[in-house]
Amino acid sequence: MASLTLAPAAKTQEPLFTGNDWDFDTIRRIHEACEVEARALGLSWYPNQIEIITAEQMLDAYSSIGMPLFYKHWSFGKHFAQQEASYRRGHMGLAYEIVINSDPCISYVMEENSATMQTLVIAHAAFGHNHFFKNNYLFRQWTDAEGILDYLDFAKAYISRCEERYGQQAVEQVLDAAHALMSQGVHRYPRKKRPDLASEQRRERERQEHGEQIFNDLWRTLPAKTGAAKGDPALDRRRALLELPQENILYFLEKVAPRLRPWQRELLRIVRLVAQYFYPQRQTKVMNEGCATYVHYRIMNALSEKGLIDEAAYLEFLTSHTNVIRQPNFDDRSFGGHNPYALGFAMMQDIARIVEQPTEEDRAWFPQIAGIGDPMAVLRDCWENYRDESFIAQFLSPKLMRDMRLFHVVDDPDETELRVEAIHDERGYRKMRRSFARQYDVAWLDPDIEVVDVDLEGDRRLIVHHKALNRITLQKEDAKRVLQHLADLWGYDAVLKEVDPATGTVLVEHNASARPIFF
Repeated sequence: MASLTLAPAAKTQEPLFTGNDWDFDTIRRIHEACEVEARALGLSWYPNQIEIITAEQMLDAYSSIGMPLFYKHWSFGKHFAQQEASYRRGHMGLAYEIVINSDPCISYVMEENSATMQTLVIAHAAFGHNHFFKNNYLFRQWTDAEGILDYLDFAKAYISRCEERYGQQAVEQVLDAAHALMSQGVHRYPRKKRPDLASEQRRERERQEHGEQIFNDLWRTLPAKTGAAKGDPALDRRRALLELPQENILYFLEKVAPRLRPWQRELLRIVRLVAQYFYPQRQTKVMNEGCATYVHYRIMNALSEKGLIDEAAYLEFLTSHTNVIRQPNFDDRSFGGHNPYALGFAMMQDIARIVEQPTEEDRAWFPQIAGIGDPMAVLRDCWENYRDESFIAQFLSPKLMRDMRLFHVVDDPDETELRVEAIHDERGYRKMRRSFARQYDVAWLDPDIEVVDVDLEGDRRLIVHHKALNRITLQKEDAKRVLQHLADLWGYDAVLKEVDPATGTVLVEHNASARPIFF
Protein backbone atom coordinates (compact mmCIF):
# COMPACT_ATOMS: atom_id res chain seq x y z
CA MET A 1 0.00 0.00 0.00
CA ALA A 2 1.38 3.41 -0.98
CA SER A 3 0.49 6.46 1.12
CA LEU A 4 0.20 9.90 -0.48
CA THR A 5 0.44 13.21 1.38
CA LEU A 6 -1.50 15.80 -0.60
CA ALA A 7 0.07 19.20 -1.23
CA PRO A 8 -1.01 22.04 -3.52
CA ALA A 9 0.41 21.96 -7.01
CA ALA A 10 0.87 24.80 -9.47
CA LYS A 11 -2.29 25.73 -11.33
CA THR A 12 -2.45 25.05 -15.08
CA GLN A 13 -4.90 25.80 -17.87
CA GLU A 14 -3.99 22.59 -19.63
CA PRO A 15 -5.93 19.34 -19.05
CA LEU A 16 -4.98 17.65 -15.82
CA PHE A 17 -4.02 14.52 -17.76
CA THR A 18 -4.27 12.88 -21.15
CA GLY A 19 -4.93 9.21 -21.65
CA ASN A 20 -5.37 6.64 -18.90
CA ASP A 21 -1.98 6.74 -17.20
CA TRP A 22 -1.34 8.65 -13.99
CA ASP A 23 1.34 9.15 -11.35
CA PHE A 24 1.40 10.70 -7.89
CA ASP A 25 1.89 14.19 -9.31
CA THR A 26 -1.24 13.67 -11.43
CA ILE A 27 -3.16 12.66 -8.30
CA ARG A 28 -2.01 15.87 -6.57
CA ARG A 29 -3.20 18.00 -9.48
CA ILE A 30 -6.53 16.17 -9.57
CA HIS A 31 -7.03 16.63 -5.84
CA GLU A 32 -6.26 20.33 -6.03
CA ALA A 33 -8.67 20.87 -8.92
CA CYS A 34 -11.45 18.95 -7.16
CA GLU A 35 -10.81 20.94 -3.98
CA VAL A 36 -11.36 24.22 -5.84
CA GLU A 37 -14.73 23.02 -7.13
CA ALA A 38 -15.72 21.58 -3.75
CA ARG A 39 -15.10 24.96 -2.11
CA ALA A 40 -17.26 26.58 -4.79
CA LEU A 41 -20.08 24.22 -3.73
CA GLY A 42 -19.68 25.34 -0.12
CA LEU A 43 -18.50 21.94 1.15
CA SER A 44 -16.40 21.35 4.26
CA TRP A 45 -14.41 18.21 4.91
CA TYR A 46 -11.78 16.48 7.01
CA PRO A 47 -8.19 16.54 5.71
CA ASN A 48 -7.78 13.92 3.01
CA GLN A 49 -5.43 10.94 2.96
CA ILE A 50 -5.45 8.91 -0.25
CA GLU A 51 -4.18 5.32 -0.22
CA ILE A 52 -3.37 3.57 -3.51
CA ILE A 53 -4.09 -0.15 -3.11
CA THR A 54 -4.11 -3.32 -5.22
CA ALA A 55 -7.08 -5.53 -6.09
CA GLU A 56 -6.07 -8.04 -3.41
CA GLN A 57 -5.86 -5.28 -0.81
CA MET A 58 -9.31 -4.08 -1.87
CA LEU A 59 -10.65 -7.62 -1.34
CA ASP A 60 -8.99 -7.65 2.06
CA ALA A 61 -10.69 -4.35 2.91
CA TYR A 62 -14.03 -5.87 1.83
CA SER A 63 -13.57 -8.83 4.15
CA SER A 64 -12.83 -6.67 7.23
CA ILE A 65 -15.81 -4.31 6.63
CA GLY A 66 -13.60 -1.68 5.08
CA MET A 67 -11.71 -0.73 8.25
CA PRO A 68 -7.92 -0.35 8.52
CA LEU A 69 -6.11 -1.81 11.52
CA PHE A 70 -9.02 -4.16 12.14
CA TYR A 71 -8.66 -7.14 14.48
CA LYS A 72 -8.40 -10.68 13.13
CA HIS A 73 -11.32 -13.09 13.03
CA TRP A 74 -11.92 -16.29 11.09
CA SER A 75 -15.07 -14.90 9.44
CA PHE A 76 -13.02 -12.22 7.67
CA GLY A 77 -10.85 -14.90 6.08
CA LYS A 78 -13.94 -16.79 4.97
CA HIS A 79 -15.37 -13.68 3.33
CA PHE A 80 -12.04 -12.97 1.64
CA ALA A 81 -11.88 -16.48 0.14
CA GLN A 82 -15.47 -16.28 -1.12
CA GLN A 83 -15.09 -12.84 -2.67
CA GLU A 84 -11.70 -13.61 -4.18
CA ALA A 85 -13.12 -16.72 -5.87
CA SER A 86 -16.05 -14.72 -7.27
CA TYR A 87 -13.73 -11.96 -8.47
CA ARG A 88 -11.34 -14.36 -10.19
CA ARG A 89 -14.24 -16.06 -11.99
CA GLY A 90 -15.59 -12.70 -13.15
CA HIS A 91 -18.80 -13.02 -11.14
CA MET A 92 -18.23 -9.74 -9.31
CA GLY A 93 -16.31 -6.53 -9.77
CA LEU A 94 -14.51 -4.42 -7.22
CA ALA A 95 -15.37 -0.99 -5.92
CA TYR A 96 -13.33 1.84 -7.37
CA GLU A 97 -12.85 3.18 -3.83
CA ILE A 98 -13.57 2.70 -0.14
CA VAL A 99 -13.74 5.70 2.16
CA ILE A 100 -13.30 5.70 5.95
CA ASN A 101 -15.10 8.08 8.30
CA SER A 102 -12.00 9.26 10.14
CA ASP A 103 -9.95 12.40 10.68
CA PRO A 104 -8.00 12.49 8.41
CA CYS A 105 -10.52 10.92 6.03
CA ILE A 106 -8.92 7.91 4.35
CA SER A 107 -9.88 7.10 0.76
CA TYR A 108 -8.66 3.79 -0.68
CA VAL A 109 -8.43 3.96 -4.48
CA MET A 110 -7.52 1.11 -6.83
CA GLU A 111 -4.20 1.33 -8.62
CA GLU A 112 -5.92 -0.22 -11.67
CA ASN A 113 -8.17 2.85 -12.06
CA SER A 114 -7.59 5.09 -15.06
CA ALA A 115 -6.78 8.77 -14.52
CA THR A 116 -10.42 9.64 -15.21
CA MET A 117 -11.65 7.15 -12.63
CA GLN A 118 -9.16 8.48 -10.09
CA THR A 119 -10.63 11.93 -10.64
CA LEU A 120 -14.15 10.59 -10.24
CA VAL A 121 -13.45 8.64 -7.04
CA ILE A 122 -11.54 11.54 -5.46
CA ALA A 123 -14.49 13.84 -6.15
CA HIS A 124 -16.93 11.18 -4.94
CA ALA A 125 -15.15 9.93 -1.82
CA ALA A 126 -12.60 12.53 -0.74
CA PHE A 127 -15.10 15.39 -1.01
CA GLY A 128 -18.64 14.00 -1.30
CA HIS A 129 -18.57 11.28 1.37
CA ASN A 130 -16.06 13.27 3.41
CA HIS A 131 -18.41 16.26 3.61
CA PHE A 132 -21.32 14.05 4.61
CA PHE A 133 -19.30 12.28 7.33
CA LYS A 134 -18.15 15.55 8.83
CA ASN A 135 -21.48 17.37 8.79
CA ASN A 136 -24.40 14.93 9.16
CA TYR A 137 -25.90 15.05 12.65
CA LEU A 138 -25.92 11.27 13.13
CA PHE A 139 -22.18 11.00 12.52
CA ARG A 140 -21.49 13.99 14.76
CA GLN A 141 -23.62 12.44 17.50
CA TRP A 142 -22.46 8.83 17.37
CA THR A 143 -18.96 8.64 15.89
CA ASP A 144 -15.54 9.92 16.88
CA ALA A 145 -13.71 10.52 13.62
CA GLU A 146 -10.58 11.73 15.39
CA GLY A 147 -10.31 8.72 17.70
CA ILE A 148 -11.49 5.77 15.59
CA LEU A 149 -8.08 4.87 14.11
CA ASP A 150 -6.33 4.97 17.48
CA TYR A 151 -9.11 2.89 19.00
CA LEU A 152 -8.89 0.27 16.25
CA ASP A 153 -5.15 0.11 16.79
CA PHE A 154 -5.76 -0.51 20.48
CA ALA A 155 -8.49 -3.10 19.77
CA LYS A 156 -6.29 -5.07 17.37
CA ALA A 157 -3.38 -5.14 19.83
CA TYR A 158 -5.63 -6.00 22.77
CA ILE A 159 -7.27 -8.94 21.01
CA SER A 160 -3.85 -10.23 19.92
CA ARG A 161 -2.64 -10.13 23.53
CA CYS A 162 -5.79 -11.96 24.66
CA GLU A 163 -5.14 -14.69 22.10
CA GLU A 164 -1.60 -15.11 23.36
CA ARG A 165 -2.67 -15.23 27.02
CA TYR A 166 -6.01 -17.08 26.94
CA GLY A 167 -5.83 -18.96 23.65
CA GLN A 168 -7.20 -18.28 20.18
CA GLN A 169 -10.21 -20.55 20.67
CA ALA A 170 -11.35 -18.81 23.86
CA VAL A 171 -11.14 -15.40 22.17
CA GLU A 172 -12.95 -16.60 19.05
CA GLN A 173 -15.80 -18.01 21.12
CA VAL A 174 -16.43 -14.63 22.71
CA LEU A 175 -16.12 -12.78 19.39
CA ASP A 176 -18.42 -15.26 17.63
CA ALA A 177 -21.12 -14.68 20.26
CA ALA A 178 -20.59 -10.91 20.23
CA HIS A 179 -20.78 -10.75 16.41
CA ALA A 180 -24.07 -12.70 16.50
CA LEU A 181 -25.50 -9.97 18.77
CA MET A 182 -23.84 -7.07 16.98
CA SER A 183 -27.07 -5.69 15.49
CA GLN A 184 -28.51 -5.59 19.02
CA GLY A 185 -25.41 -3.89 20.40
CA VAL A 186 -26.16 -0.23 19.67
CA HIS A 187 -27.72 2.63 21.57
CA ARG A 188 -30.43 4.03 19.32
CA TYR A 189 -30.97 7.16 21.40
CA PRO A 190 -28.70 9.34 23.57
CA ARG A 191 -28.69 8.07 27.14
CA LYS A 192 -28.37 9.62 30.57
CA LYS A 193 -25.42 8.73 32.73
CA ARG A 194 -26.07 5.46 34.46
CA PRO A 195 -26.71 6.07 38.22
CA ASP A 196 -24.78 4.05 40.77
CA LEU A 197 -26.27 2.41 43.84
CA ALA A 198 -25.19 5.18 46.24
CA SER A 199 -26.91 7.87 44.17
CA GLU A 200 -30.05 5.75 43.90
CA GLN A 201 -30.14 5.33 47.69
CA ARG A 202 -29.66 9.07 48.19
CA ARG A 203 -32.41 9.89 45.71
CA GLU A 204 -34.72 7.39 47.37
CA ARG A 205 -34.19 9.10 50.76
CA GLU A 206 -34.78 12.51 49.14
CA ARG A 207 -38.05 11.31 47.61
CA GLN A 208 -39.18 9.89 50.95
CA GLU A 209 -38.37 13.13 52.80
CA HIS A 210 -40.16 15.15 50.12
CA GLY A 211 -43.23 12.94 50.45
CA GLU A 212 -43.29 13.43 54.22
CA GLN A 213 -43.04 17.19 53.85
CA ILE A 214 -45.99 17.52 51.46
CA PHE A 215 -48.14 14.87 53.17
CA ASN A 216 -51.67 16.08 53.90
CA ASP A 217 -53.86 13.94 56.14
CA LEU A 218 -56.97 15.05 54.26
CA TRP A 219 -55.93 12.90 51.26
CA ARG A 220 -56.72 9.81 53.35
CA THR A 221 -60.43 10.76 53.31
CA LEU A 222 -60.63 10.42 49.52
CA PRO A 223 -61.97 7.09 48.25
CA ALA A 224 -59.22 4.78 46.96
CA LYS A 225 -59.20 3.44 43.42
CA THR A 226 -60.40 -0.13 43.17
CA GLY A 227 -58.72 -2.75 41.08
CA ALA A 228 -55.49 -0.77 40.70
CA ALA A 229 -52.45 -2.96 40.22
CA LYS A 230 -49.89 -2.68 42.96
CA GLY A 231 -46.28 -2.51 41.91
CA ASP A 232 -43.51 -4.62 43.37
CA PRO A 233 -41.03 -2.16 44.94
CA ALA A 234 -38.19 -4.71 44.86
CA LEU A 235 -38.85 -5.48 41.17
CA ASP A 236 -39.09 -1.80 40.27
CA ARG A 237 -35.88 -1.04 42.14
CA ARG A 238 -33.97 -3.88 40.48
CA ARG A 239 -35.11 -2.82 37.03
CA ALA A 240 -34.17 0.78 37.72
CA LEU A 241 -30.70 -0.15 38.91
CA LEU A 242 -30.15 -2.44 35.91
CA GLU A 243 -31.64 0.17 33.54
CA LEU A 244 -34.28 -2.26 32.32
CA PRO A 245 -35.70 -2.59 29.78
CA GLN A 246 -32.39 -2.40 27.91
CA GLU A 247 -32.26 -2.41 24.10
CA ASN A 248 -28.45 -2.56 23.87
CA ILE A 249 -27.90 -6.20 24.75
CA LEU A 250 -24.10 -6.12 24.37
CA TYR A 251 -23.92 -3.14 26.72
CA PHE A 252 -26.08 -4.97 29.27
CA LEU A 253 -23.92 -8.08 29.10
CA GLU A 254 -20.72 -6.06 29.34
CA LYS A 255 -21.90 -4.33 32.51
CA VAL A 256 -24.05 -6.96 34.24
CA ALA A 257 -23.24 -10.53 33.06
CA PRO A 258 -22.16 -12.18 36.34
CA ARG A 259 -19.64 -14.70 35.04
CA LEU A 260 -17.70 -12.78 32.39
CA ARG A 261 -14.07 -12.03 33.13
CA PRO A 262 -12.65 -8.51 32.61
CA TRP A 263 -10.95 -9.33 29.30
CA GLN A 264 -14.19 -10.86 27.97
CA ARG A 265 -16.11 -7.70 28.91
CA GLU A 266 -13.52 -5.65 27.04
CA LEU A 267 -14.04 -7.78 23.92
CA LEU A 268 -17.78 -7.12 24.11
CA ARG A 269 -17.05 -3.43 24.47
CA ILE A 270 -14.84 -3.46 21.37
CA VAL A 271 -17.50 -5.16 19.25
CA ARG A 272 -20.19 -2.86 20.67
CA LEU A 273 -18.26 0.32 19.86
CA VAL A 274 -17.54 -0.89 16.32
CA ALA A 275 -21.27 -1.62 15.88
CA GLN A 276 -22.12 1.85 17.17
CA TYR A 277 -19.60 3.39 14.77
CA PHE A 278 -21.40 1.83 11.79
CA TYR A 279 -24.91 2.55 13.08
CA PRO A 280 -25.23 5.97 11.33
CA GLN A 281 -24.11 4.49 8.02
CA ARG A 282 -27.01 2.02 8.07
CA GLN A 283 -29.44 4.93 8.41
CA THR A 284 -27.95 7.17 5.72
CA LYS A 285 -27.10 4.91 2.78
CA VAL A 286 -29.34 6.74 0.29
CA MET A 287 -28.35 10.22 1.49
CA ASN A 288 -24.64 9.42 1.76
CA GLU A 289 -24.38 7.91 -1.70
CA GLY A 290 -26.73 10.53 -3.13
CA CYS A 291 -24.59 13.31 -1.69
CA ALA A 292 -21.33 11.81 -2.99
CA THR A 293 -22.81 11.07 -6.43
CA TYR A 294 -24.28 14.57 -6.78
CA VAL A 295 -20.98 16.13 -5.67
CA HIS A 296 -18.88 14.11 -8.12
CA TYR A 297 -21.36 14.94 -10.90
CA ARG A 298 -21.09 18.68 -10.22
CA ILE A 299 -17.30 18.60 -9.87
CA MET A 300 -16.71 16.53 -13.01
CA ASN A 301 -18.96 18.81 -15.06
CA ALA A 302 -17.18 21.88 -13.71
CA LEU A 303 -13.78 20.39 -14.62
CA SER A 304 -15.08 19.62 -18.12
CA GLU A 305 -16.39 23.16 -18.58
CA LYS A 306 -12.99 24.57 -17.61
CA GLY A 307 -11.16 22.25 -19.97
CA LEU A 308 -9.37 20.44 -17.13
CA ILE A 309 -10.57 17.08 -18.46
CA ASP A 310 -10.89 16.42 -22.18
CA GLU A 311 -13.84 14.99 -24.10
CA ALA A 312 -12.54 11.42 -23.94
CA ALA A 313 -12.26 11.61 -20.16
CA TYR A 314 -15.70 13.19 -19.90
CA LEU A 315 -17.27 10.40 -21.96
CA GLU A 316 -15.56 7.82 -19.75
CA PHE A 317 -16.94 9.59 -16.69
CA LEU A 318 -20.46 9.66 -18.12
CA THR A 319 -20.31 5.94 -18.89
CA SER A 320 -19.29 5.10 -15.33
CA HIS A 321 -21.76 7.57 -13.80
CA THR A 322 -24.63 6.17 -15.84
CA ASN A 323 -23.81 2.64 -14.76
CA VAL A 324 -23.69 3.72 -11.12
CA ILE A 325 -27.13 5.36 -11.15
CA ARG A 326 -28.83 2.70 -13.27
CA GLN A 327 -32.08 1.48 -11.75
CA PRO A 328 -33.15 -1.94 -13.14
CA ASN A 329 -36.86 -2.52 -13.68
CA PHE A 330 -38.66 -4.90 -11.35
CA ASP A 331 -38.70 -7.62 -14.03
CA ASP A 332 -34.96 -7.26 -14.77
CA ARG A 333 -32.82 -10.23 -13.71
CA SER A 334 -30.44 -7.80 -11.98
CA PHE A 335 -33.18 -6.13 -9.93
CA GLY A 336 -32.41 -6.16 -6.20
CA GLY A 337 -34.53 -3.33 -4.90
CA HIS A 338 -34.00 0.39 -5.24
CA ASN A 339 -30.44 1.42 -6.08
CA PRO A 340 -29.39 3.89 -3.34
CA TYR A 341 -27.13 5.71 -5.82
CA ALA A 342 -30.00 6.12 -8.28
CA LEU A 343 -32.58 7.16 -5.68
CA GLY A 344 -30.22 9.50 -3.81
CA PHE A 345 -28.92 11.22 -6.95
CA ALA A 346 -32.42 11.58 -8.39
CA MET A 347 -33.67 13.21 -5.18
CA MET A 348 -30.71 15.62 -5.05
CA GLN A 349 -31.31 16.68 -8.64
CA ASP A 350 -35.03 17.00 -8.03
CA ILE A 351 -34.48 19.23 -5.00
CA ALA A 352 -32.16 21.44 -7.07
CA ARG A 353 -34.89 21.67 -9.74
CA ILE A 354 -37.54 22.63 -7.15
CA VAL A 355 -35.29 25.32 -5.73
CA GLU A 356 -34.44 26.83 -9.12
CA GLN A 357 -37.36 26.03 -11.45
CA PRO A 358 -40.43 25.04 -9.42
CA THR A 359 -43.83 24.19 -10.83
CA GLU A 360 -47.11 25.11 -9.15
CA GLU A 361 -47.25 21.58 -7.79
CA ASP A 362 -43.79 22.04 -6.28
CA ARG A 363 -44.83 25.32 -4.66
CA ALA A 364 -47.82 23.64 -3.06
CA TRP A 365 -45.80 20.67 -1.75
CA PHE A 366 -42.55 22.45 -0.84
CA PRO A 367 -43.34 26.10 -0.06
CA GLN A 368 -40.24 26.52 2.14
CA ILE A 369 -37.72 25.78 -0.63
CA ALA A 370 -39.55 26.24 -3.95
CA GLY A 371 -37.96 29.02 -6.00
CA ILE A 372 -35.52 30.32 -3.37
CA GLY A 373 -32.69 30.03 -5.90
CA ASP A 374 -29.83 28.50 -3.85
CA PRO A 375 -29.88 24.70 -4.37
CA MET A 376 -26.57 24.03 -2.63
CA ALA A 377 -27.71 25.76 0.56
CA VAL A 378 -30.82 23.55 0.65
CA LEU A 379 -28.86 20.40 -0.14
CA ARG A 380 -26.21 21.14 2.49
CA ASP A 381 -29.00 21.61 5.04
CA CYS A 382 -30.50 18.25 4.02
CA TRP A 383 -27.17 16.47 4.23
CA GLU A 384 -26.62 17.91 7.69
CA ASN A 385 -30.01 17.38 9.35
CA TYR A 386 -31.72 14.29 7.90
CA ARG A 387 -31.39 10.54 7.66
CA ASP A 388 -32.83 8.34 4.89
CA GLU A 389 -36.29 7.82 6.39
CA SER A 390 -36.91 11.47 7.31
CA PHE A 391 -35.29 12.74 4.09
CA ILE A 392 -37.55 10.64 1.87
CA ALA A 393 -40.62 11.43 3.98
CA GLN A 394 -39.90 15.15 3.63
CA PHE A 395 -38.52 15.61 0.11
CA LEU A 396 -39.76 12.84 -2.21
CA SER A 397 -41.84 14.79 -4.73
CA PRO A 398 -44.90 13.76 -6.77
CA LYS A 399 -42.92 14.38 -9.96
CA LEU A 400 -40.18 11.98 -8.90
CA MET A 401 -42.75 9.38 -7.85
CA ARG A 402 -44.25 9.62 -11.34
CA ASP A 403 -40.82 9.45 -12.97
CA MET A 404 -39.97 6.36 -10.90
CA ARG A 405 -43.43 4.89 -11.59
CA LEU A 406 -44.04 4.21 -7.94
CA PHE A 407 -47.28 2.80 -6.59
CA HIS A 408 -48.19 1.13 -3.32
CA VAL A 409 -49.10 -2.57 -3.36
CA VAL A 410 -50.23 -4.41 -0.24
CA ASP A 411 -49.26 -8.07 0.02
CA ASP A 412 -51.46 -9.38 2.83
CA PRO A 413 -50.86 -13.07 3.60
CA ASP A 414 -54.50 -13.38 4.70
CA GLU A 415 -55.75 -12.29 1.27
CA THR A 416 -55.56 -14.25 -1.97
CA GLU A 417 -54.77 -11.26 -4.19
CA LEU A 418 -52.48 -8.25 -4.15
CA ARG A 419 -54.18 -4.92 -3.50
CA VAL A 420 -53.15 -1.57 -5.00
CA GLU A 421 -53.34 0.76 -2.02
CA ALA A 422 -52.19 4.08 -3.52
CA ILE A 423 -51.99 5.59 -7.01
CA HIS A 424 -50.89 8.91 -8.50
CA ASP A 425 -53.26 11.34 -6.84
CA GLU A 426 -52.71 13.71 -3.90
CA ARG A 427 -53.77 11.22 -1.24
CA GLY A 428 -51.89 8.45 -3.02
CA TYR A 429 -48.66 10.47 -3.22
CA ARG A 430 -48.67 11.06 0.52
CA LYS A 431 -49.42 7.43 1.28
CA MET A 432 -46.73 6.21 -1.11
CA ARG A 433 -44.18 8.57 0.37
CA ARG A 434 -44.92 7.42 3.93
CA SER A 435 -44.78 3.77 2.92
CA PHE A 436 -41.60 4.20 0.88
CA ALA A 437 -39.84 6.14 3.66
CA ARG A 438 -40.71 3.39 6.15
CA GLN A 439 -38.61 0.95 4.12
CA TYR A 440 -35.55 2.93 5.26
CA ASP A 441 -36.51 3.29 8.93
CA VAL A 442 -34.29 1.03 11.05
CA ALA A 443 -36.80 1.22 13.89
CA TRP A 444 -39.32 -0.43 11.55
CA LEU A 445 -36.93 -2.88 9.89
CA ASP A 446 -34.82 -4.11 12.81
CA PRO A 447 -36.44 -6.43 15.37
CA ASP A 448 -37.32 -4.63 18.60
CA ILE A 449 -35.56 -6.86 21.16
CA GLU A 450 -34.71 -5.84 24.70
CA VAL A 451 -33.76 -7.31 28.05
CA VAL A 452 -36.75 -6.86 30.36
CA ASP A 453 -35.80 -8.63 33.60
CA VAL A 454 -33.36 -10.83 35.48
CA ASP A 455 -33.41 -11.88 39.12
CA LEU A 456 -29.79 -11.78 40.22
CA GLU A 457 -30.73 -13.18 43.65
CA GLY A 458 -32.82 -16.04 42.24
CA ASP A 459 -32.34 -18.39 39.30
CA ARG A 460 -30.53 -15.65 37.29
CA ARG A 461 -32.52 -16.48 34.16
CA LEU A 462 -32.33 -13.71 31.60
CA ILE A 463 -35.70 -12.68 30.14
CA VAL A 464 -35.70 -11.03 26.72
CA HIS A 465 -38.73 -9.78 24.78
CA HIS A 466 -39.21 -9.29 21.07
CA LYS A 467 -42.07 -6.93 20.21
CA ALA A 468 -43.45 -8.70 17.16
CA LEU A 469 -44.77 -5.83 15.05
CA ASN A 470 -47.84 -6.94 13.07
CA ARG A 471 -47.36 -10.33 14.78
CA ILE A 472 -44.33 -11.05 12.57
CA THR A 473 -42.06 -13.39 14.53
CA LEU A 474 -38.36 -14.12 14.10
CA GLN A 475 -37.06 -16.94 11.92
CA LYS A 476 -37.07 -19.89 14.31
CA GLU A 477 -33.64 -21.40 13.64
CA ASP A 478 -31.86 -18.03 13.56
CA ALA A 479 -33.54 -16.96 16.79
CA LYS A 480 -32.50 -20.22 18.44
CA ARG A 481 -28.85 -19.88 17.42
CA VAL A 482 -28.55 -16.23 18.47
CA LEU A 483 -30.31 -16.92 21.79
CA GLN A 484 -27.74 -19.67 22.45
CA HIS A 485 -24.95 -17.12 22.02
CA LEU A 486 -26.78 -14.80 24.41
CA ALA A 487 -27.13 -17.54 27.03
CA ASP A 488 -23.45 -18.44 26.66
CA LEU A 489 -22.38 -14.86 27.33
CA TRP A 490 -24.84 -14.47 30.18
CA GLY A 491 -23.67 -17.69 31.81
CA TYR A 492 -27.15 -18.90 32.79
CA ASP A 493 -30.46 -19.78 31.13
CA ALA A 494 -32.07 -17.28 28.78
CA VAL A 495 -35.62 -17.06 27.43
CA LEU A 496 -36.84 -15.04 24.47
CA LYS A 497 -40.53 -14.26 24.39
CA GLU A 498 -42.04 -12.89 21.19
CA VAL A 499 -44.89 -10.64 22.27
CA ASP A 500 -47.71 -8.97 20.38
CA PRO A 501 -47.25 -5.31 21.40
CA ALA A 502 -50.95 -4.58 20.90
CA THR A 503 -52.29 -7.22 23.29
CA GLY A 504 -49.25 -8.39 25.29
CA THR A 505 -49.89 -11.98 24.19
CA VAL A 506 -46.83 -14.23 24.01
CA LEU A 507 -46.77 -15.63 20.48
CA VAL A 508 -43.63 -17.79 20.64
CA GLU A 509 -41.15 -18.64 23.36
CA HIS A 510 -37.53 -19.75 22.83
CA ASN A 511 -35.27 -21.13 25.56
CA ALA A 512 -31.53 -21.76 25.80
CA SER A 513 -29.18 -22.98 28.50
CA ALA A 514 -25.62 -21.71 28.81
CA ARG A 515 -22.83 -24.00 27.68
CA PRO A 516 -19.71 -24.04 29.89
CA ILE A 517 -17.41 -22.84 27.13
CA PHE A 518 -16.29 -19.45 28.45
CA PHE A 519 -15.70 -20.12 32.12
